[in-house]
Amino acid sequence: MSSPHLGLALLNTAAFVLCVAFLAYVVSVLRPFLRHGEVELGDRADFTWHVVIPCLDEETVIVGTVQHLLDTFPEATVWCVDDHSTDLTPDLLAWLAARHEKVRVVSRRRPVARRGKGEALNAAWRAISAELPPGADRSRVVVGVVDADGRLEQFCPDVIAGPTLFGDPSVGAVQVQVRITQDVDALVGTDLDRLVGSTARTRGDHLLVRLQDLEFAGPIAAMQFLRRRTGSVAMGGNGQFTRLTALDDVAREHGTPWHGALLEDFELGLHVLLAGHRTEYCHDTFVAQDGLDRVGPLLRQRTRWAQGNIQCLRYLWRVLNSPQVPVAGALEVAHYMWVPFSQVLGSVVFPLSALVTCWYALTHPTGADEWLLAGAWGLVPLALLFGVLPHALWGAFYRTHCGTFITRRQAAWMAVANIGYGYLLQVCAWRALFRVLRGRTEWDKTARANDRPRDAAAPADGPPAELPAPSPATSPPSPVPTA
Repeated sequence: MSSPHLGLALLNTAAFVLCVAFLAYVVSVLRPFLRHGEVELGDRADFTWHVVIPCLDEETVIVGTVQHLLDTFPEATVWCVDDHSTDLTPDLLAWLAARHEKVRVVSRRRPVARRGKGEALNAAWRAISAELPPGADRSRVVVGVVDADGRLEQFCPDVIAGPTLFGDPSVGAVQVQVRITQDVDALVGTDLDRLVGSTARTRGDHLLVRLQDLEFAGPIAAMQFLRRRTGSVAMGGNGQFTRLTALDDVAREHGTPWHGALLEDFELGLHVLLAGHRTEYCHDTFVAQDGLDRVGPLLRQRTRWAQGNIQCLRYLWRVLNSPQVPVAGALEVAHYMWVPFSQVLGSVVFPLSALVTCWYALTHPTGADEWLLAGAWGLVPLALLFGVLPHALWGAFYRTHCGTFITRRQAAWMAVANIGYGYLLQVCAWRALFRVLRGRTEWDKTARANDRPRDAAAPADGPPAELPAPSPATSPPSPVPTA
């Protein structure tokens, strides 16, 4: 076989193997996703709840988030960790703590502050432990993590307190479904999973935001259903709930529950599994968060996630050899850690294979038309079947299985746009790899869509510009801890 023939054969074989593997994975996650049933409700009163909100320059969103938690989740103590914010966030948090006895503020200052989200969560864990009374049953204490722009669905505590979730003593952590929108308050006003075919009020969302919602409510949720079967459910950075004893077990071995990876949520999930606890995913409740409507911030966010994934490779050998992690779960974790590398490989193999194929067709002695009619035409349907269809399918599933009101035409456009969106995210894998090779590990906060200049006016839902002095009745019950 001549060199051009050999090169083309090798490239097409590599592209075919990658496509088949990707399609097989899509099929494997779709079956449990489409056949899932609702979980049985529990009683939130069976547990003590603490919700942690990491805060770094969150003046535009923090008041609304805290007030929503207090209104819909009054049993919870809300811990706001100020990681040396330079905007109005510290003033707003002090104002909230003065008004509500359930609000605690943990203030962090440099040089210990701004070292990543994990360090802020560790500070909250220490503060929670210090506040618990002696002899408290720490297995009945649940610590949740909600982003500063997040909204928990009102029945979330009852759902995750059910007998198959925290009602089961073997469950150490639960991740709930994540929904992305530009109007979090409208989305939490719709009970997505109890009303089949419900119409989430997100019709005005930017296309890029809708694609993020499709990603989380579709492929990512489906992956979590597969992980439920393999025993390897991953934690997310928003809507993550962990039993305090599970955090204690991780800290007993490693010093703190959270560590230095840029994907601190996935890292925590691995440690919870290695500590002998089960992780679970719940699709019957959700947390809503703001989406990103610009490509630049989205790429920075996903680059951090991809780099954090690569950083977690150091745990792979322990996972593969751990008696606490099922074999199927260990293989699924290995597959997930391989994803950034497969994206890098695919972004080279697929375009290069297409270019070599086109070159070969155009330079063939009998002409490109004769070459195609001789059998090469079969490459076109194969490329569509394996390289395009898996991405496009999610447009239809988003309309029929994700509780979102879109028309068939919109679903078709979503399917087409999702193809480009999937390939756009491959850029993040390259950027993450370059950051790893250059030794860059700094944690960059994702810019929110509603971030505003420092000299802009105070948020409409926040306190007045001159913060009122708290009355004795609304003063916080204890001093603000500092870490």
